[in-house]
Amino acid sequence: MKHWYALRVRSNFEKVVQTGLSNRDIEEFLPSYEKKSRWSDRVKKIERPLFPGYVFGRFDAASRLPILMIPGVVHVLGNSAGPIPIDEEELQAIRRTVESGLLVMPWPYLNVGDEVVVEEGALSGLQGILVRAKDSVRVVVSLTLLQRSVAVELDRESMRPCKKEHLQAGITTH
Repeated sequence: MKHWYALRVRSNFEKVVQTGLSNRDIEEFLPSYEKKSRWSDRVKKIERPLFPGYVFGRFDAASRLPILMIPGVVHVLGNSAGPIPIDEEELQAIRRTVESGLLVMPWPYLNVGDEVVVEEGALSGLQGILVRAKDSVRVVVSLTLLQRSVAVELDRESMRPCKKEHLQAGITTH
């Protein structure tokens, strides 16, 4: 059975592993964002992975040997019992955030905060944690297994708090 797994990869090997997965017809996902980099003579926008050191792949964990042989792959995240699949809803939330065209950036993983639901726009229905940053608000979406998060800047008017019954039912994205 195919699930999404997080692959730990060597530093700066994310694109190499992404290409290796793609060449083996394995569904892959390498979320990225644009970062301004200042050089001595100019400022350049560069594409960086949202989760440095990780690439996501959809495959059968029992058939992971070809994946582990891709140059740069260190291991599949898991425990002594084997690989642990990524929560599909969490990964879908990250994908929607990246594909929304809004400003996305890495964010420290959060355990606490106000749960919100986005009500309008490209991310309508997305659930995450509301945080403040200077004079703006952001919704943070997290991948629990990696303990990594992504923030997207939104208007406060486009979201509402999650209802308690949703939280108790486990309908969250973080």
